[in-house]
Amino acid sequence: LDHIRDAKVAAGEAGGITQHIGAYSVNVQDKTLTFLDTPGHAAFASMRQRGANVTDIVVLVVAADDSIMPQTKESIRFCQNAGVPIIVAINKMDKEAANPDRVKNDLAEFGITPEDWGGDTMFVPISALKGDGVDSLLESISLLAEMQELRAEPKGKAEGIVIESKIEPGRGPVATILIQKGTLKKGDSIVVGESFGRARSMINHLGEVLPKAGPSTPVQIFGLDNPPTPGDMLNVVKNEREAKKVIQNRVNERKEASLDSGPTVSLEDFFSMSPTDSGDTKELNLIIRSDVQGSYEAIKEALLSLSNKEVAVKVVGGGVGPINDSDVNLAESAGAVILGFNMRPLTTARKLSEDLKVDVKTYSIIYELINDIKLALEGLLDPEFEEKYIGRAEVKDTFVIPKIGTIAGSMVIDGKIMEGCHIRLLRNGKILFDGKMSSLKRFKDDVKEVKNGFECGIGLESYNDIKVADLFEAYMMVERKRKLEDVEKEESHASSSKAEGLSSPLSL
Repeated sequence: LDHIRDAKVAAGEAGGITQHIGAYSVNVQDKTLTFLDTPGHAAFASMRQRGANVTDIVVLVVAADDSIMPQTKESIRFCQNAGVPIIVAINKMDKEAANPDRVKNDLAEFGITPEDWGGDTMFVPISALKGDGVDSLLESISLLAEMQELRAEPKGKAEGIVIESKIEPGRGPVATILIQKGTLKKGDSIVVGESFGRARSMINHLGEVLPKAGPSTPVQIFGLDNPPTPGDMLNVVKNEREAKKVIQNRVNERKEASLDSGPTVSLEDFFSMSPTDSGDTKELNLIIRSDVQGSYEAIKEALLSLSNKEVAVKVVGGGVGPINDSDVNLAESAGAVILGFNMRPLTTARKLSEDLKVDVKTYSIIYELINDIKLALEGLLDPEFEEKYIGRAEVKDTFVIPKIGTIAGSMVIDGKIMEGCHIRLLRNGKILFDGKMSSLKRFKDDVKEVKNGFECGIGLESYNDIKVADLFEAYMMVERKRKLEDVEKEESHASSSKAEGLSSPLSL
């Protein structure tokens, strides 16, 4: 970034302004690329958590001599969760130890495969120190932007997002905004999160005062009553009166949401979750923090081993050390639960987890941790339905009632017949109907159940071929929660049956 700024941005720029504003633009082949240059990873994470599509393309910089590091893995997870396309810049190609093939191989494990290996990710070798390949990188970004057909409407009221904000002595609240749609004009009345004011002055990354700013333009704005929060959206309103009304509504909505909302994701949610009917594997996303590497690996391996074809554990982050802000931001982004083993959250992380409603669980006994995750996974399993026999009735006579159909006058000969149960119609032991009752009566009254030894009238749903001496068999389908062991037995049985089928001769 330093090389791009020094080589591509106007020479007259005051050195500190770019760092100050945290964003700048460069021209490449008659196009303008805007770089967001914010050191704080948490700011970008928070923006993503608020659902803002801040970046269109991510440049993942990996050193050719070191390959991927823990920070790289964290960046990859953020990019993949945000669904942003990636270009890989393999840096330090000027070093003797540079090994670009190792970088490609390591990244392929994360699903980032280079184009020359049959993948769809651009890999560009560069040397930031010497400047080699930087122009190629910028051209690759421009090409990918063209392929992505990134477009924005410059007309109409401006919309944007806060990258940074602060209070400057003598100047008041200052917000760095990336305009995403429309054009912001000097003097426009604006609402930014829960702050409002006028765009009294706008300055670009060169320190120049702008009369207006269109899409993808980063600007510093002066004139707000309070510094907004990174990730807040900027909107243009008619006047100050409307701005105050919007602010009050937002404050009220936030207060109501804080009262009504529970945790975004908690283990308790998974314990009691009603599984869906889809055949897709359901995932429980986790972030694990441990005191030592050995414990981390052991816990991770134990939890991953609980996965099967229906439910799976996915460890999206973590490692050795206390639970930090980055863990909490990633947890909200990925819909994950944070587990701490002999590790507690930092003070800032604890507060952030409360603000973002992220569930943090801490343990000192490994078996309790594993048991909780096991229970959570079982909450995701589709239930099993077992048939429960209720009773039988014998048809003694039949009556045809207009507009209703055949009603069977029957005697309950075993157990009972209950409203809402399933019914099979048996004739000489053969099943002719298996479905629901349309009615259950004693004399002319609807009843909930008829016990053994009593007479009743039974009607079947959309079925009238009932004869004397037929039998009705009543049953219920009872839901039973399955355990992980049940799935293991099913998989084991299926694989053994398949093996037997392969080894046995086919006979007809």
